[in-house]
Amino acid sequence: MNYNLPSHLSELPVYKKAMDIIMLSRSISTYLNPDLSYLNEDGTEDNDIYFSGDIVQQSTNLAPEIINAELERYSDKKHQHLESLDRLTTRLYSNCRRLERSNSNGRDYLPILRGELKKFKKLQRHWMMTL
Repeated sequence: MNYNLPSHLSELPVYKKAMDIIMLSRSISTYLNPDLSYLNEDGTEDNDIYFSGDIVQQSTNLAPEIINAELERYSDKKHQHLESLDRLTTRLYSNCRRLERSNSNGRDYLPILRGELKKFKKLQRHWMMTL
């Protein structure tokens, strides 16, 4: 992903970790989709397939929020981006928990993503102090 960043932003540890999370969530979602895309015996679809798409969308939104917070001049708008980033991270973590209960062999990879999210939260807290 290229957001036309100033060079210092792409070197931020929190941004690098966000990019890792994007790649990992996409890989996990791709791995989960075949198991979750089949119809149930009663003809309904597996609701967990939506959570696999949610983790991709939420992780993809992490990097732009970091960029927006870094480039924002006004503190109140900066805090809005930080709050949005926190909400995305919380939702992403909870969707990982939901997918772990899914009927898929790929659910074994979700603790890896949750571990990366924990690391991201630590980096996020430290990064927020520097803004």
